[in-house]
Amino acid sequence: MRILISNDDGYLAPGIAALAAALAERHDVVVCAPERDRSGSSNSLTLDRPLTVRTAPSGFHYVNGTPTDCVHLAATGLLETPPDMVVSGINHGANMGDDTIYSGTVAAATEGYLLGIPSLALSLASRNPQHFATAGRVAAELVERMARDPIRGAVLLNVNVPDRPYDELAGFEVTRLGRRHKSAPVIRSQNPRGETIWWVGPPGVAADAGDETDFNAIANGKVSVTPLSIDLTAYTQRDYIASWLHE
Repeated sequence: MRILISNDDGYLAPGIAALAAALAERHDVVVCAPERDRSGSSNSLTLDRPLTVRTAPSGFHYVNGTPTDCVHLAATGLLETPPDMVVSGINHGANMGDDTIYSGTVAAATEGYLLGIPSLALSLASRNPQHFATAGRVAAELVERMARDPIRGAVLLNVNVPDRPYDELAGFEVTRLGRRHKSAPVIRSQNPRGETIWWVGPPGVAADAGDETDFNAIANGKVSVTPLSIDLTAYTQRDYIASWLHE
């Protein structure tokens, strides 16, 4: 398979190097990633300026844009033929529950999905990730399974891997997204000029970490595999909104 690899931590991140090395053992890989950390950039496209693509000594392509830019650019023009699969990661930290809305890692995979390419987002669930080789091996296994037995229909998988040696994983679990409490308040500070500046606070703790959630799987040492969909329609409210409009 020809695999397009991207991320949101930037082309110099150790996670993307580990992912490329793991997948290059059996597949043709090309890397196109942001030139710097673009965590939290979500599904943003750069439309107000042109993009440039440069190539690092490693052979990785890097773009002065977002993760979504990278995948869109590579799949619709940079590469001579579209990739067979998009794999985004390995993210430095979990992308579970509400995190997926903001995540540039998930956004890169989502762009592949929207372009009709089977896509996978991979994250190492730790604030100080160490076991990138574990996540790389998990990615390789999932890609091999996809090559051997392709999933029917559109494919977008959000995968979170416990930060531990591979032999200590407790298996795989198909999960749903959990939910977090609201984030901590913003942090007010001052810059050296005495001007007020603000930092976004840390995410809240898990509010819904029950059975079958991604949070619960990671807490139990399992690889969480969550199929995602991009249809944001609130189907359960359609009839109510229709009646509300006609009152």
